[in-house]
Amino acid sequence: MNKVVLVLIDGLRPDGMMACSHPEVKYLMEKGRYTLVGSTVITSVTLPCHMSLIHSVDPDRHGVTTNTYTPMVRPVIGLFEQLAAFNRRSIFLYGWGELKDLYKPGSLADARFVSGRFIGWDAASDTLTDMAEEYLRSDAPDFMFLYLGETDEVGHKYGWMSEEYIRAVYHAFESVERVRNTMPEGSILMVTADHGGHDRIHGTEMPEDMTIPFIAYGLGYEGGEVFESFDIKDIAPTIAKHLDVPSDCDWEGETLI
Repeated sequence: MNKVVLVLIDGLRPDGMMACSHPEVKYLMEKGRYTLVGSTVITSVTLPCHMSLIHSVDPDRHGVTTNTYTPMVRPVIGLFEQLAAFNRRSIFLYGWGELKDLYKPGSLADARFVSGRFIGWDAASDTLTDMAEEYLRSDAPDFMFLYLGETDEVGHKYGWMSEEYIRAVYHAFESVERVRNTMPEGSILMVTADHGGHDRIHGTEMPEDMTIPFIAYGLGYEGGEVFESFDIKDIAPTIAKHLDVPSDCDWEGETLI
């Protein structure tokens, strides 16, 4: 059975990814499969986008439309819960506390939170990446989700596509490279974003906010091909498929394989 690692770089624009010029970007695009014109959901804000990623439904279905969590009136099973129901082990490593509501008690083998607000977002990314490497060397969970929040914080402070933002994107791909080099043989790596941004904000329907990249690397994704279409809701069913787990009946995304 495959192992899957998802790295989400908060606020990563496709053109920002290309502009950072980290060798890992070119490597993954040449060796894997990708798109630079993927779509996130409306509203293009961090928590709603993550809820849609994990639950494979639009915000008008899961009900979270801001960065404040509200319980669903009609709950949808999330990816972590679905994998746990089929005895798959998931690890969640994150630096933004509001993401704690993405998972239910008992659905994870482990969750580690390192606050970017308290120790600095760059330091949090490095610490979380250290943890990811440790898990991949010793534990090899079926699914690992690594969240990196520095890019979004820098985008709000200095502006999307500023020099500071591009440096933060480069730093994120240093983490991606470390993770890829540590993954067990036969694993699948996915890299994406929750939303983009413009000026010092996001949350609109502008292409700069709504367009996200997606890269898949590993077994079945060789050759530098381009995905014909990609929506953030496609991630959960695709990961479940790789782990031989069926999609939940409420999920709206499509598998990419």
